[in-house]
Amino acid sequence: MEKISVPSILSSRGLTSDSFSMCFGHDGIGRISFGDNGSSDQEETPFNLNQLRPTYNISITGVSVGNSSIDAGFSSLFDSGTSFTYLADPAYTYLSESFNAQVQDKRQAPDSRIPFEYCYHKSSNHTKIQIPDLSLITKGGSDFPVSEPVIVISVQHEYVYCLGIVKSSRLNIIGQNFMTGLRIVFDSERNILGWKKFNCYESEDSNPLPVNPKNSSALSPTAPKNYTPEGMKGNGNGTQADPSSISGLSCPVCHTLIRTTDPMYTLW
Repeated sequence: MEKISVPSILSSRGLTSDSFSMCFGHDGIGRISFGDNGSSDQEETPFNLNQLRPTYNISITGVSVGNSSIDAGFSSLFDSGTSFTYLADPAYTYLSESFNAQVQDKRQAPDSRIPFEYCYHKSSNHTKIQIPDLSLITKGGSDFPVSEPVIVISVQHEYVYCLGIVKSSRLNIIGQNFMTGLRIVFDSERNILGWKKFNCYESEDSNPLPVNPKNSSALSPTAPKNYTPEGMKGNGNGTQADPSSISGLSCPVCHTLIRTTDPMYTLW
C-alpha cells in the first residue's frame, strides 16, 4: 500500500482512483483493473492499517466448513502473489480437521514431496469431487466464500486432490487459490477489501483509465529517486537482503511457488 505502488502513482497523476481489482478465473486466467472501486453490491471488510508498514491485512472472525463453524480471531494478509493459502494454528487445525471429517474419499498417506497435509484419492465413482463448502467470516460480518479450496495433482496415473492450505508457523496469508471466482477490490481510498462472485471475462467498469488523458506524460510514471525494492536492500554488512525477510520478519512462505520436479507428480 506504499505510494510507490502502480495504483497510487496513477492516482497521484489524476488518472484513476487509488484502488484496483483482481479477478482470477476458474481456468487460472484473470485480469487486473486499475482504478476499479468495485460495486455497490459487493461484500466488504476494513483493512487493518499499520502506519509504519501498511499492508493488505484483514481480520477473520469466524470459519465455516460444511456443517460446522467456529468463532475465530486472527488477522491475515491478502496476497495474490502467494499461490496457496497459509494458516497458523489454531485456525489451520480446525479448518483442516473439519474438512477431513466431512470428506468421504480415502485420505492419502503423507508424502514429503507434497506440501499439503490433507490429500485424498479421487473416487472413480464420481465425476466431480465432493467437498464441504468453506467460507471465512470477516470483521463486520461479511462472508468470504472459497469456491476452489482444493488442488488436484496427478500421482502415478492417478489423481489425488489436496486441501490447498499449508501450515504456517505464525503468519496467515490468504493466497490466490482462495480468491478464485471472485473479483477482489483493493481500495486504498476507503481502506477496504471488497469482493463479489464474478465472471472474469466480463467487464464492469467503475472508473476506467481515460482514453485520451490530457497529460500524456503522466502515463510514464517513474519510481522515486533513490528507491530500492525492499528485497534488494542491503542488510548492513554489504550483502543483499534475503527477499523472504520482510521488515525483520522471517517469512520463507511469503512468495513460495510450488515447483514439483519429480515426474511422478504434476500440478494439474
